[in-house]
Amino acid sequence: MEEALSRGWDDLIGRSSGPMTFRLIMQPVVAVFLAIRAGLRDAREGRPPFLWAVVSDPARRRESFRDVLGDLRNIFLVAIALDAIYQVIVHSGIYTLELLLTATTLAVVPYAIARGLVTRLARRLPAAGPAGGRPGGQATPVEGPRHERQEG
Repeated sequence: MEEALSRGWDDLIGRSSGPMTFRLIMQPVVAVFLAIRAGLRDAREGRPPFLWAVVSDPARRRESFRDVLGDLRNIFLVAIALDAIYQVIVHSGIYTLELLLTATTLAVVPYAIARGLVTRLARRLPAAGPAGGRPGGQATPVEGPRHERQEG
């Protein structure tokens, strides 16, 4: 087990050159993009940051994981498929633990970190939070200056 983890980590770092290196950038970028969308949605709906909700609120834990599965399912499956192709090209076989380690590192970790950060940052912006940025209140329409048409 330790040997498999060590080999997996060495192979992950060694993948910065060779075939399919584009995925080492594209997969985290796509995961962060999805996390930004989800983090902004969390801030709008007044939900706590993702990792905080998972750790501190057991009642919301299942809902949080369901939400994440919807966002990450496709990117995680693509990460697994691309790593399987990479392993077949380079190692002439597939190492399951290495496959899961790589997919998690490239997709899940950036998503989880970015989603919480975006939620926290978005709440600090006046128009991003619930009720137009006013905590706990309802949004009130803001009326601009009235321009009445004068007939002359």
